[in-house]
Amino acid sequence: MSVRVRRVYEPPEPDDGVRVLVDRLWPRGLSKDAAQVDEWPKALTPSTELRRWYHAGEASFEEFRRRYEAELADPEVAELLDHVRELAGKGAVTLLTAAKVPEESHAAVLARLLGA
Repeated sequence: MSVRVRRVYEPPEPDDGVRVLVDRLWPRGLSKDAAQVDEWPKALTPSTELRRWYHAGEASFEEFRRRYEAELADPEVAELLDHVRELAGKGAVTLLTAAKVPEESHAAVLARLLGA
């Protein structure tokens, strides 16, 4: 499986494969044409409550990761994760996020669960 994480603001690259936006909100100041997003499974993103809690700056990434993985166990969300896993089984998948530090974001958690 080939899964990687990139900032959505970076220009698309030929080896991106399927480009999956993993943010709940559309990135500010970015047109849909420029983003070249193939899929946008909004329900795969952390809940609003979890996202706000983590961005308040009082939580560690490890605690965020643990809580987010618990949310990903929901059957409807797990189905979306399986879909992205199937895409990765067929070729390259790039998880796109607007997070300033993608390595400490939900996209990194997803990439790890997808076997990146």
